[in-house]
Amino acid sequence: MASTILVDKIDPQSGTALEIGTSGDTITIPSGVTITNSGTATGFGGGKVLQVLAGTPLGNVNTTTTTFADTGLTVSITPASTSNKILIWVSLVGIYKSGANNSLAAKLLRDTTDILEFGGIAAYNDATSAIGVGGVSCNYLDSPSTTSATTYKVQFATTTGTGAVHLANWQTGAIRPKNTITVMEIEA
Repeated sequence: MASTILVDKIDPQSGTALEIGTSGDTITIPSGVTITNSGTATGFGGGKVLQVLAGTPLGNVNTTTTTFADTGLTVSITPASTSNKILIWVSLVGIYKSGANNSLAAKLLRDTTDILEFGGIAAYNDATSAIGVGGVSCNYLDSPSTTSATTYKVQFATTTGTGAVHLANWQTGAIRPKNTITVMEIEA
């Protein structure tokens, strides 16, 4: 038989914690009830998106070296907790090469540390001296383990150095695809 206690406030004894229920019990919050938390909520699990930041969309850039160089795609984020994760999305559009037997290599860095190389997906290599090869995107879930400002950026290079590789926004307009980097902080 259910019992009802009507009170305005429940306080624990001084110096103790208030516990509701025993291990194995189910606490039910009926439909229409609102719980308002003005304090700190802990122990409810993670997975919440805490912040979303995007770098400035990139214009047309190119490189002629096999040494990785900055594309200009960069974004900085300051995690709220060392246990939180950062989900990074990169979209490269308008990949174009000039020079025979050449292709584009790209990689993602956290500050100065390489964390993902994805240029092989974007590579196109043939004897044609100039050809457009479309685009590539990738995502990566990183664990930076810091609450300091952290910068993610994309670098690129040619695979042969016999010509240039380009990231080109050939089309204009707000709805056209652009070279972008976006980061999301996911609560642990």
